[in-house]
Amino acid sequence: MFAIFKREVRSFFTSPIGYLIVGSFLLLNGLFLWVFKGEYNIFDYGFADLSNFFLLAPWIFIFLVPAITMKSFSEERKMGTLELLLIKPISIWKLVLGKFWGAFLLCVIAVIPTIVYVFAISGLGMTAGNYDLGVVLGSYFGLLFLMACYTSIGIFASTLSDNQIIAFLVGILVCFLIFNGFDAAATLFSNGETQQTIQSLGAKSHFDSIARGVIDTRDLVYFISLTLLFLYLTFQRLKQLPR
Repeated sequence: MFAIFKREVRSFFTSPIGYLIVGSFLLLNGLFLWVFKGEYNIFDYGFADLSNFFLLAPWIFIFLVPAITMKSFSEERKMGTLELLLIKPISIWKLVLGKFWGAFLLCVIAVIPTIVYVFAISGLGMTAGNYDLGVVLGSYFGLLFLMACYTSIGIFASTLSDNQIIAFLVGILVCFLIFNGFDAAATLFSNGETQQTIQSLGAKSHFDSIARGVIDTRDLVYFISLTLLFLYLTFQRLKQLPR
């Protein structure tokens, strides 16, 4: 598994794609948070906190994570190297996990520089350092779990076709439906209890819960279960492919 992991990480940073994806994430966040006028602009928001960043980041990752994962198995199938990997003395699970952790690490690397935003808002407040550290840590924690979920979805999507564009589009669609689809479906019902039940099936509800700074076991179980589900679907899909 570690050999696959290293191979994935090396492939990202020996080509422009890794730098492009990390740079795109930081550029888009920087523009929307600090430059462009609008609802996400921190200066227009009037409060020295990072809530706008954690509102924006999940949407940007809906596009960036599938861009990272689209080549995971699609490229292997197109190049004819997947069959070679499957006949090597490495289990399919280790192959899947190696690909998963390699892509997930790139997502984490993209997020690390945003820690500078914490220091920025610390200096912007009327009183320096007057921000809720628990909420910030909880939001970063929730973002990591959401990225893991997106990564597993993207890895699964890459097994569905040897065309990277198709894998990219399927990844975006499934990530969007998991994150916001249930919230949208809930609006079709007028009963408040029914709306809450449907919303609780979506990732946005659980991410928002963690982002409030409260670590609930149910939210962690949700993200871990969803991540493992798509990794399992990836495993089953690879088992069905001809060797």
